[in-house]
Amino acid sequence: MKKDIHPQYYEATARCACGNEFTVGSTVKEIKVEICSKCHPFFTGKQKLVDTAGRIERFRRKYAKFEQQKKNGK
Repeated sequence: MKKDIHPQYYEATARCACGNEFTVGSTVKEIKVEICSKCHPFFTGKQKLVDTAGRIERFRRKYAKFEQQKKNGK
């Protein structure tokens, strides 16, 4: 490997929104995640509601102008 071209590699701490912490290798020292293997429905087998209403509302606002132009025949 060439010297001085690779980023610094750290043993990082990843923190989940549920409070779980685990150690991973990364180029940053600290990582914050929303869902980890302790709270993800695929791994736990339990359904957890994830806030998607904000995404849908943002999408509707973003494309509301497009829909109005389409209805007006422009």
